[in-house]
Amino acid sequence: MDTMTGKLPVREKIGYGLGDTASNLYWQMFVNFLMFFYTDIFGIPAAAVGTMLVVSRFWDALNDPLMGIIADRTKTRWGRFRPYLIWISGPLAVIGILTFLTPDFGITGKLIYAYITYTLIMMAYTAINIPYSALMGVMSPNTQERTGIATYRFVLAFVGAFIVQGLTLPLVRFFGGGNQALGFPLTMAVYGALAGFLFYLTFALTRERVQPPPGQKTSLKDDLKDLIHNRPWMILLVMGVFTLGNIIVRSGTILYYFKYYINNQALASLFMVLGTIAVIAGVACTQFFSKRLGKKKFYLIVMTLTSILTALFFFIPKEQIILIFALHILISFVMAPQAPLLWSMYADTADYSEWKNGRRATGLIFSAATFAQKFGIALGGGLAGWLLAIFGFVANVPQSEQTLTGIRLMMSLFPAIGTAVATIAAFFYELDDRTMQQIESELKERKGDRAHA
Repeated sequence: MDTMTGKLPVREKIGYGLGDTASNLYWQMFVNFLMFFYTDIFGIPAAAVGTMLVVSRFWDALNDPLMGIIADRTKTRWGRFRPYLIWISGPLAVIGILTFLTPDFGITGKLIYAYITYTLIMMAYTAINIPYSALMGVMSPNTQERTGIATYRFVLAFVGAFIVQGLTLPLVRFFGGGNQALGFPLTMAVYGALAGFLFYLTFALTRERVQPPPGQKTSLKDDLKDLIHNRPWMILLVMGVFTLGNIIVRSGTILYYFKYYINNQALASLFMVLGTIAVIAGVACTQFFSKRLGKKKFYLIVMTLTSILTALFFFIPKEQIILIFALHILISFVMAPQAPLLWSMYADTADYSEWKNGRRATGLIFSAATFAQKFGIALGGGLAGWLLAIFGFVANVPQSEQTLTGIRLMMSLFPAIGTAVATIAAFFYELDDRTMQQIESELKERKGDRAHA
């Protein structure tokens, strides 16, 4: 790293990004396939799945901050956060396979099994993803460099999405030979092995450089107090929850949309893959426009456009397949920069906390961010399950006009509401680029003063 500018070599940024390729081998399974797996393969009613996804988040309200607190207090020769990439990847792979098994239980037994395995997979995901996310906040002190790190992260994250969206159904067919209940867990075994290798590469290629202020005392009470009074972080919390709620409702509806409305489930993989290619292209543009417009202004632009375009999706007739694909690609491209922007902003709130309070708790900041992410998936997944039930969905039979209309709304107007709320919240976010440059400069001066004291 250039010690004067805080800039990192491309090799290290790529190494960091590979960790989100690994994470997305799991995350995209949750987003795109888990609801469908539970309703159409495991045989759990949609409303029960929706309730399970929401109820299980109450444990995360404790579990996620706890993991951040543990990571902040971890001290090894490899750093505070990097070791978890090695320690947790194996258990995560095993639990991933268990989550997609279909034991021959009654409905109650299936629900109990789903509750247990889903809770465990989210705990394991937390234990590896919170330290991984926090790692970005300690690789460099430079705020624009973090946007660059986040850009590499999300380009490579969506490589993971590309793999899952493009290969899952073919792999399920290949391993299952027509038996999806067999194909899904075997596919997860492949993804688990690949993810473990990628997490190792992230561990090997990255370094932790930003440390808490010397002499900072470990105080859980003070850490939580600082977090609660961190106004920019609270605003990001709202932005993250509603953005993820949008993504989960829409992504989780894709298979239903093509299976029951378009009557061609085979098109779903191509639809997802082309959207992901557009996302990768959109993410790659993030740093260029962020430098010229600023993070906040650029975020407001992309989210406003996303809300409008997503709402328009409702009005496309099902016969217009090319137009359906074209609008989805455009939505994916336009919305893509919000992810690296949001996570770069989370790193900025860690600097803001240190600047304002003289204390740094990077792991706790990012654990709370991950909780917002998972609460978003729970909110979106819960809404998807409940909405399907409200609109009269019954798995594996032709759907009524009411149900089909509901599925179309879940692909368009409902998620557009989520992005609109996130956009409104972003107006109140105060850490623009000028403010962050001032904070970065003052933190450097403090560290310089301590070094000469």
